[in-house]
Amino acid sequence: MKKDDLKSLVTQMYKELLNNIDSQEEANKEQILDYLTDAIETIKKIDDTELDSTEHARLAFSNAYKEIAKESLSSYKKTNGQFEALNKLQQSTLKEAKDHMIDLPSITEKFDEIQKHMTDEVHKANTIIAKLTQQINELEEDSNLDGLTRVFNRRALNKYLSNITEKGELQHDLYLLILDIDDFKTINDTYGHIVGDKILIFIANILRKTLRDGDKVFRYGGEEFVIILNRITEERCREIAKRILTTVSTNKLLYKGHSVKVTMSIGATKYLNGDTPDSLIERADKALYHSKEHGKNQLNMEFKNGH
Repeated sequence: MKKDDLKSLVTQMYKELLNNIDSQEEANKEQILDYLTDAIETIKKIDDTELDSTEHARLAFSNAYKEIAKESLSSYKKTNGQFEALNKLQQSTLKEAKDHMIDLPSITEKFDEIQKHMTDEVHKANTIIAKLTQQINELEEDSNLDGLTRVFNRRALNKYLSNITEKGELQHDLYLLILDIDDFKTINDTYGHIVGDKILIFIANILRKTLRDGDKVFRYGGEEFVIILNRITEERCREIAKRILTTVSTNKLLYKGHSVKVTMSIGATKYLNGDTPDSLIERADKALYHSKEHGKNQLNMEFKNGH
């Protein structure tokens, strides 16, 4: 790993550690040690020969902080709810006492003090919730990983394709595949979005296990994924695509006693000198359209000459 990569990684770790501490009401030594232990394990797993390994390590620090923020968010929301419930109970008790013509100035004054205290606490909790929500949104925007499937997101794809196409002619073959889950809207309408999310995670896991080291998988948006296959022949590309189709179609998800069958359609194209990110995606998308049009659950390939 280059010196600049190391410096960038340590800077990211330091930044997220400070954010971690700032996000805690009462940070302690144990929390810092836990964070540093996780950081050590993350750095140990970095593969110096794989550029994306460093990127995943940087993101791991951000994602760890994001999980802490989400936990804090949940905690403060719960506190907020408890205070609001107590506030309503206090008001109800006070009203009942007045309705019975019981004049208890001292109790009324005490209740007022309690109410003010609880209102202040609710305001404080709401302020922290707003701050944490903003931090989470910023982390999501800066991340190159999809929050649901944990594969690279569209932002990372755009960056990756731009780097590739700027090089012009490559010394090896590269194929881009677009994969789309068949009838995904029908699945969501029938079983609900929870099942839809489970299917997306299921597909992402299959893709990770099927692909070789050096290949890339991205969530393109909605129910679509993009795969980049590096240093590969057309024949091998077809083999991998067909293996994905077979693995997906022969596995069924069980949800509340229902068996949910999933299939995918794939469109593929080969990188040619002079391609742009848009031209690559456009050709693969055209091939995907043919797969959908000719019965789904299949692979079609589109090259510059239309074959």
